[in-house]
Amino acid sequence: MSRFLSPRFERLEAYVPGEQPQEMQYIKLNTNESPYPPSPRVFETMSRDEIERLRLYPDPAGKRLRENVAKLYEVSPKNVFLANGSDEALAFAFLAFCDEEHPAAFPDITYGFYPVYCCLFGAPYIAIPLRDDFSINCEEYYGINKTIVIANPNAPTGRMISRDDIERILQTNPNNVVIIDEAYIDFGGTSVVSLIDHYDNLLVVHTCSKSRSLAGARLSFTFGCEALIADIDRIRYSFNSYNVTRMALAAGEAAVDDEAYYIDMRAKIVKTRDRTAAALQDLGFVMTDSKANFLFAKHPAVSGSELYGKLKAKGILVRHFDKPRISDYLRITIGTDTQMDTLVEALKTILAG
Repeated sequence: MSRFLSPRFERLEAYVPGEQPQEMQYIKLNTNESPYPPSPRVFETMSRDEIERLRLYPDPAGKRLRENVAKLYEVSPKNVFLANGSDEALAFAFLAFCDEEHPAAFPDITYGFYPVYCCLFGAPYIAIPLRDDFSINCEEYYGINKTIVIANPNAPTGRMISRDDIERILQTNPNNVVIIDEAYIDFGGTSVVSLIDHYDNLLVVHTCSKSRSLAGARLSFTFGCEALIADIDRIRYSFNSYNVTRMALAAGEAAVDDEAYYIDMRAKIVKTRDRTAAALQDLGFVMTDSKANFLFAKHPAVSGSELYGKLKAKGILVRHFDKPRISDYLRITIGTDTQMDTLVEALKTILAG
């Protein structure tokens, strides 16, 4: 670091994103992207006319997209917030609702950006340990009077908590915001977006990166009561009023209008996930009951780091977290049937060697 960096950031440990290698072609199962292209309507939207309009600023309110999203999720446009990916939406939420008087609370094994945001913004936090089976003990969140952040399904474990559990957390923390990060909800979970009409302390974050095949567009939808949305909108307008690009808005509108296409794609991914899980179990792997577009698995005979390295040498990228309790696990994104068959065959060779 330079001698000019503010002292308050000297101990900041930045989030480390998944590898995006450029030197060779890999079967890329490490960053939970969709293996399928966006809806054909998205391709149609990326017209020459739209590209020519890049000389103009986008609509800072994203009015048309907010209206489309509101219609799909059966809420008001005033309940919808648009951001440059869910990371930005989460950052604005941490800025708005976490401080010395409102510390954050989240699981000890979860999305790695949560503690980074707390350190970046100077907000204290507690990390509540998952159980030995990587499930969340919801009772530990009852009445803790902190800003609660839960990824549901959790990342990287893929495990879920129920709608009833979330309601109990909301009910026992009425004076604190509860943020439910539903990045992977479309792969087998039940969303709690409909609860925003009943709880004014609920904020639900969705992303288009996973189930809508728009990771490169950087687009997300956040849902909450009108007052909460106004709060994070205030943060946005104080940071970057044109945070969602014109092309991302257009792609989002087309994607939302073709929900049937994405329902089919998600069903394909879920079917492939379940088939791959069965194949890995036959090889002796142990894994969580994932409701996401990835598997979280380990093999009792080979370490996670060794499997990661040998798979990479064979041109297959998966995600390995060198952290306590999960260092023997791999997070494996679900790709196409052909990609997952290649993975299974590679693992057979590695385990036999």
